[in-house]
Amino acid sequence: MSRPRHFSMLRDFQLADWFTLGNAFCGTAAVFAAMRYLQDGSARDLLVGMALIPLAFVFDALDGRVARWRKVASTLGRELDSLADVISFGVAPAALAYACGMQGGWDVLVLAGFVCCGVSRLARYNVTAETLSQGSDKVKFFEGTPIPSSLLLVILLAVAAWQGRIGDALWLGEIRLGPWLLHPLVLVFAASGAMMVSKTLRIPKF
Repeated sequence: MSRPRHFSMLRDFQLADWFTLGNAFCGTAAVFAAMRYLQDGSARDLLVGMALIPLAFVFDALDGRVARWRKVASTLGRELDSLADVISFGVAPAALAYACGMQGGWDVLVLAGFVCCGVSRLARYNVTAETLSQGSDKVKFFEGTPIPSSLLLVILLAVAAWQGRIGDALWLGEIRLGPWLLHPLVLVFAASGAMMVSKTLRIPKF
């Protein structure tokens, strides 16, 4: 009797892939924490969700180091890494920002655009990684800021939450533009998204 296919897939996972799944787990849990905050209003849930993003960053850093240490790299691992990064450093920061009060119509457009920029950034990186590596095993620089840089946005949100400057007290307040509200603080997400898809920014990869 053959084993179920899902066991076969798990057998194909390398050690580094489990760190990548840890990254995805943290990002998904952060989204649920944001949803829990919107449901119950407990600031603790929101802060826990924000704390999970630095942990996801640690897992993201470790998976590459473990892969290089074991000298094992695969297309599966690369795709897993990209999917996990979309959750932890794209969707989760946007969900946390929404939970913090960036819920106007323009805010939602900006946050959705931020996630799309992250997806585009990762797709472009996967396609061009071989060219950027210039024949070596490691990419020497990033075109545009890497998506984990959104950790800085989450830290900003965490400071605001710690100071109670979320919701109606969100930094910089709100303005009405046409039919929708805009919270100016959301523009840091617009700037981050623009820097991720920039082809003129070259960030050394250490």
